[in-house]
Amino acid sequence: MADTPSPTAAELVASIRDKKISAVSAVRAALERAEQQKDLNAFVILNRDGALAAAALVDAGKTTGALAGLPIVVKDNINTADLPTSGGTPALQNARPTRNAPSLQKLLDAGAIIIGKANMHELAFGITSTNLSSFAGAVKNPYHKTRIPGGSSGGTAAAVAARIVTCGLGSDTGGSTRVPAALTGTVGLRPSVGNGGAERRYDDANLVVPISHTRDTVGPMGRTVADVALLDSVITGSPVALAEPLRGKRLGIPASFWSGLDRELEAVAIAARAKLADAGVVLVDADLPGLFEQNAKVSFPVALHEPVADIPAYLKASGIEGITLADIAAKIASPDVQGAFGAITADVFGAAYPDVMTVQRPALQKLYAAYFRDNRLDGILFPTTIAPAPTIDMEKGSSEMSINGGTPAPTFDTMIRNTDPGSNAGLPGLSLFAGMTAGGLPVGLEIDGPVGSDTKLLGLGLSIEAILGTAPAPNV
Repeated sequence: MADTPSPTAAELVASIRDKKISAVSAVRAALERAEQQKDLNAFVILNRDGALAAAALVDAGKTTGALAGLPIVVKDNINTADLPTSGGTPALQNARPTRNAPSLQKLLDAGAIIIGKANMHELAFGITSTNLSSFAGAVKNPYHKTRIPGGSSGGTAAAVAARIVTCGLGSDTGGSTRVPAALTGTVGLRPSVGNGGAERRYDDANLVVPISHTRDTVGPMGRTVADVALLDSVITGSPVALAEPLRGKRLGIPASFWSGLDRELEAVAIAARAKLADAGVVLVDADLPGLFEQNAKVSFPVALHEPVADIPAYLKASGIEGITLADIAAKIASPDVQGAFGAITADVFGAAYPDVMTVQRPALQKLYAAYFRDNRLDGILFPTTIAPAPTIDMEKGSSEMSINGGTPAPTFDTMIRNTDPGSNAGLPGLSLFAGMTAGGLPVGLEIDGPVGSDTKLLGLGLSIEAILGTAPAPNV
């Protein structure tokens, strides 16, 4: 693909509004690009007729709004009333929810058009998007088709990176918008979740195929920070984030998050960090001792206990009848997800869960609160993942990887190391493009902030992106 500058979401919407192009032509072009790049496996289903009909309404002036005519993709665990929502798993392949998830509904109300449901890691339980369900398949990274795109929102990331669309929706439990953003040179936001209630930025309760009501959130993904900020403003009904001046901003650099990195990735991340220091960012060398250990006391007990109640609650709220948690578990195609559901259906963490929620998770949150407070930080800066995209392995479901030629280790644990703790504490996080490795793979840099600092994070992201740039188009 020639590296001609792609329009941002806002530029595309403006071109449609000003009649420079028609919504139908924008949607048709996106559908054509999806067809041309079918081998990426970015989609579970394309919405050709529905998308073109919706575009015609925009051109006729019957649909207006801040996103009128904008083609988007939606991860296939986010409820769509007009299309099946499979969660990438056989038992739900033809499941039809009765209504759209609220965050998606706000985009549709603003005139966005779904061109398709994006492929994903089965049931969102993983970060490779090597999905062994017969109707899904492994999603490929547009920068190197032998590599994973990350997950679980791998299809959304691949579609955005391949310039099929400018933006779309993913979801994030432990890194599922940010890991694929990092591995595909795109941008992913995990909005604030906090302790739920008023601290939760997006509320899609029981209308997204769940893992954990404590940890799950829908998150916007895009080619640029501006694309993500635009979707965020429509979902939240707030003004679009504006660039924050970087000079004097204090970003924590925890040594533990910067250790054990792939050598090529480390070179890119350190160069990006130096550029930010040159721009006047104050980099505060302060570690978070004990954070990974405390996170381990929270992560799996929450993610492997809450589905016991959350999946049945989802099925009921979505009007999906005749399918149970046991039915879903029995038909899982991917071995890694089968393993997780063995622990879920046996509820191995049921006894530990009350202590996790009353003692261990609050302790994790206090660690972060003290870190932000004591170091007077605007955010924390670190490489989103500790290695670039590993190779797809259909035999083992991409379940192992090696860093710098070392002993193979579980891909999941390795790739969520830096994204998972903030997720468990309910913090917002933004992954953006840092640069390309010598081998031509994208690297992501993440900023996490205190709960509720999402708009400021996006503002910092806009300014950081202005310095680090955006990813070159892949040669797909």
